[in-house]
Amino acid sequence: MAVYELITTHKIIAILRGAPPADVVQIATALYEGGIRLLEITMNSEAPLQAIEQVAARLGDSMVIGAGTVLDPATAADAVSAGARFILSPIVKESVIAAAKELGVTSIPGAYTATEIYTAYEAGADIIKVFPATSPSYIKDMSGPLPHIPLLPTGGITLDNISAYLNTGAVGFGVGSSLVNIKQKITATDIDRLRELARQFVQAVHA
Repeated sequence: MAVYELITTHKIIAILRGAPPADVVQIATALYEGGIRLLEITMNSEAPLQAIEQVAARLGDSMVIGAGTVLDPATAADAVSAGARFILSPIVKESVIAAAKELGVTSIPGAYTATEIYTAYEAGADIIKVFPATSPSYIKDMSGPLPHIPLLPTGGITLDNISAYLNTGAVGFGVGSSLVNIKQKITATDIDRLRELARQFVQAVHA
């Protein structure tokens, strides 16, 4: 299945930012066991390329790994070489979109206004990350005039509001600290809690 189809099927991209490198594989495994199949490792984390390589080697095709906070084409290329299969940015930068397409991976730039969303899509983006996702009503408002553009709200998605976002027609969600908020050495209890929280998020979008 293509990455675009995996995103629109599984819907939740767990965002892993700033986790201790030694814990990344353990965290990714717990998320996978909880039902998460898409993981974004941000490039402003410690040793992100190593983390992408390790998770890709451990989980293979079972979990699709992407690189987040990609701000330039060189970083995109490095991430893809490490095993990333989709590239996310917090901004619209056409050179990064073009690089992702040339590298054969899915492009997900971040945009907010209707003009930014349309510009990114016209530049070749596959999915537009609406960032920050201020409310479900905003996503619905953007979908009205731009129904052909796949939107992935990110930032502020929680268990309490993800169902409302789902009802807007969003193709997926970037879920950060409300799911993965681990920046210190983790314990077995933390891993159990993370696994259960992942299950709850998955259930919320597939109930």
